[in-house]
Amino acid sequence: MSSAEPLPVAIPVFPLTGALLLPRGMLPLNIFEPRYLAMVRDAMAANGAANRMIGIIQPRMNGEPPPLYDVGCIGRIGDYRETDDGRILIALTGITRFRIAAELDRTTLYRQVMADYHDFQDDRADPDPLTAMARAGLEEVLRAYLDAQGLSADWEAVKSADDESLVTTLASVCPFDPAEKQALLEAEDLPERAATLTALMTFAQGHGGGSDRPTLQ
Repeated sequence: MSSAEPLPVAIPVFPLTGALLLPRGMLPLNIFEPRYLAMVRDAMAANGAANRMIGIIQPRMNGEPPPLYDVGCIGRIGDYRETDDGRILIALTGITRFRIAAELDRTTLYRQVMADYHDFQDDRADPDPLTAMARAGLEEVLRAYLDAQGLSADWEAVKSADDESLVTTLASVCPFDPAEKQALLEAEDLPERAATLTALMTFAQGHGGGSDRPTLQ
């Protein structure tokens, strides 16, 4: 998507605990609830800027409807497949984060919001790279984090990955709790996201310097 391409103001949102969609990241989804099947089909049929666009956002807590975090990420449906048992399998590619300006009165099975993109105008531009020290520190902590969990990695792939791809992939796949996922989403830029990711992986190894979780703004 070009940075000059318009974004929809009113967007459907999919509240999903623990899900993290970041700009230029990928999120596969298995859709089966009737309201979200309707949401995906409507997004596929929409015209203009709203075509194939869905917002991913986390609920703050349980409830019906659950209150939402203020910040989510809008993505475009790429892969789309309907299964024989009535599900829809899609893959969303992240475009930009948004802040909820207001929630719209319910006229559909799913929720819709007015999206404010003002605070995230840099999301569609190439991010600032990490410093050599920050990149080395991230890889060092990742190695220790995986060792502590009895996991391994393709280190050639890790070394060859660009900064954004590495940070986005790790932020998405590591089993952090919802508040930590939200902190990664709301990090101002790539260096801040990498620093938050490094802190979370360090804490997960028991190297956080105490029993309290790291402070996440």
